[in-house]
Amino acid sequence: MGGVKVGSAHPIVVQSMTNTDTADVAATAAQVRALHEAGSELVRVTVNNDAAAQAVPAIVAEVDVPVIGDFHYNGHLLLTKHPACARALAKYRINPGNVGAKRRDEHFRTIIDVAREHGKPVRIGVNWGSLDQQLLTEMMDANATSPEPRDAGAVTLDAMVASATRSAGLAEECGLLHDRIILSAKVSGVHDLVEVYRQLARRSDYPLHLGLTEAGMGTKGIVASSAGLAILLEEGIGDTIRVSLTPRPGGDRTEEVQVAQQILQSLGLRNFTPQVTACPGCGRTTSHFFQQMAEEIQTYLRDQMPVWRERYPGVEALRVAVMGCVVNGPGESKHADIGISLPGTFEEPKAPVYVDGQLRVTLKGDTIVRDFLRILEEHVARRYGTSPPDPLSAVRSGGTTENLGAR
Repeated sequence: MGGVKVGSAHPIVVQSMTNTDTADVAATAAQVRALHEAGSELVRVTVNNDAAAQAVPAIVAEVDVPVIGDFHYNGHLLLTKHPACARALAKYRINPGNVGAKRRDEHFRTIIDVAREHGKPVRIGVNWGSLDQQLLTEMMDANATSPEPRDAGAVTLDAMVASATRSAGLAEECGLLHDRIILSAKVSGVHDLVEVYRQLARRSDYPLHLGLTEAGMGTKGIVASSAGLAILLEEGIGDTIRVSLTPRPGGDRTEEVQVAQQILQSLGLRNFTPQVTACPGCGRTTSHFFQQMAEEIQTYLRDQMPVWRERYPGVEALRVAVMGCVVNGPGESKHADIGISLPGTFEEPKAPVYVDGQLRVTLKGDTIVRDFLRILEEHVARRYGTSPPDPLSAVRSGGTTENLGAR
């Protein structure tokens, strides 16, 4: 199996992370599979102790997606003590601020030596919550004596960039190839995220992993992540992304994958699943029928994708419209690949269906949803049954992460 390729002209890759106890092989492997099935092309797991390191090979053997090991404080010990773990992982993620205080460079070199021995790429992931305090102190002291001191926040971002780029340089000095390094600099504020990644992009050509750390729950986390990532992605910055949502108690971990995919698809950078355009409703649409229909169609499309993705290459780009009245309904339906305009309140009870901009049929009665789904199925089979694959539709996952080419 080939590996997921990132950087250069390769499509931007969606990544996620488990929240299970990695030592629990069954639970962790199940969550890795669920994240992969939702569309995550790389999955990261915590490797924080001997039990977790011992479990990694068994987890990797049960899944069909590259697994990244996340190391803090004791990565140099775990990777040397558990060579089977070091071999099984597709990539290592290390935080320069968490590799030890007194022997930081020595521990860092040990991890790089293991990566080089096993041919693994490394993500050097700086986080402002665990920044190299020695470096930060030195830069704060230098700033304090400057004729024109900058505010502490700006110096912190400078320190993050310096930590990432210095560590990358040290990794190359240790023999790790330039195209086996990826950088990240995680913060929890949108403006800070944009600024620190703009600096990284200006100062290096390493692939960059984007993400707003500790983005939060629900709407807050989704909106903040979307706002920050969209700005950077529109500027051509970023090669892999993760949306770090806090799930609700007992919530679905795969939501972060769906949000990451939607960000990329909304920006026109990747296609993952057919998109449904639906109006928000107004006083002309007091019936909830069109809302229910939009939800049913969206769920239907998502459920069909595991089969459609293989049977109908390119179907990810399909555009579907479900509109609630005659004001914008026919127009939106004509702009979509296939659309239906439902009658608003007090309007004539009929629903015209448009296919490729042309009126195909007008539906009536109690079977509108079923009839529309049948027309949708026929359209998909006819349009995509013999189409060549969309080159942006997917990046195939495999056994190892490789070819982390420069952007």
